[in-house]
Amino acid sequence: MTLHATPQIPLVDLDLLRTLDAIAESGSFSAAAGIVHRTPSAVSMQVRRLEEIVGRPVFLRDSRSVSLTADGEFLLAHARRMLAFNRKAMAHFIAPELRGTVRLGAPDDVIERFLPPMLRRFAESHPCVVVDVVVNDSHNIRRSIQKGALDIALVTDSSQGAAETPAEEVLREPLVWASCACGVAAGQDPLPVSVWNEGCAWRNAGLAALDRAGRRWRIALQSAHLAGQRAAVLADLAVAPIPAAALGGRIVEAPPAYKLPPLPSYSLGMIVARDAEAPILAAADHLRASFAKCGA
Repeated sequence: MTLHATPQIPLVDLDLLRTLDAIAESGSFSAAAGIVHRTPSAVSMQVRRLEEIVGRPVFLRDSRSVSLTADGEFLLAHARRMLAFNRKAMAHFIAPELRGTVRLGAPDDVIERFLPPMLRRFAESHPCVVVDVVVNDSHNIRRSIQKGALDIALVTDSSQGAAETPAEEVLREPLVWASCACGVAAGQDPLPVSVWNEGCAWRNAGLAALDRAGRRWRIALQSAHLAGQRAAVLADLAVAPIPAAALGGRIVEAPPAYKLPPLPSYSLGMIVARDAEAPILAAADHLRASFAKCGA
């Protein structure tokens, strides 16, 4: 009787999976190269090797973007599970010195635009530190850290209450008037404006600029959430003062023909609790460095 060897199922190296994850997170081979500390050509070679192992393409490429195929999305889910298992196992043996919980408060636009990748990278480098996030407006976040209910606060009204609890500036962004592409809201009189709750730096800057310019305005929508502002702009019901980096798709800067007054930059500030312990300081350092890259 002839015995036939059972085909061996190939093993996928964790380095290949980490590169796959980095490309999916950053959206490009060149950006992923910086994350995994390899050259872009080495990243391309890793992707080719990965595709040879699975026998199928995992990325769709064109001159401007990279996206996952259906097989790539399946493999990415597996990659993230395996990388998480590896971090957990290594934490058991390495026994990192930093352990604990960090209570972080931030407005919803900061959560939506910045925090997910930042906190994910922090979890990878500090697997035994848990970060619990509270979403609220800047005014309530500042009050919470003053009461000791938070360890780190990110606030957009960083000038308010500075005497009691100074906020360290971690990011400065220019504000612009957002409108719907081909919309007409920016030409109405009085100008319909979508704003955040009172105390918001974006709201204050926008309304103050209109008052200085003698432009009549009315509040068409008030919401504590960025999604509400975007909905109003996309429906061409209002214009809104938002960071230039938040523009995209059909949300564009209002054309110069409407002569809306220029807007200043705004500051995102960070407040760290007094007598913060090592895990909190590590999280604050990580956020500080991450926001510095955003502004670079």
